[in-house]
Amino acid sequence: MYYVYVISSLKRNYTYIGITDNLERRLKQHQSGYNRTTNAYRPFKLIFSEEFIDRLQARSKEKYLKTTYGRIKIRKMLSD
Repeated sequence: MYYVYVISSLKRNYTYIGITDNLERRLKQHQSGYNRTTNAYRPFKLIFSEEFIDRLQARSKEKYLKTTYGRIKIRKMLSD
């Protein structure tokens, strides 16, 4: 299984969209500062995740969320 996820910084205006095969491990990596890209924006909260059977489907959803329309959808999730 693969997961597409969106995390949002609790301190700054920053969202991160990613893909993983182990969501729990990946979230722990983000929270611990393991990733240089997201280290400065810790701590995070998970605002969206979706499970997919294969990586190709998950990658397609990730690419959509990184488009303008996808980011509008994410902003809507944040405001709710």
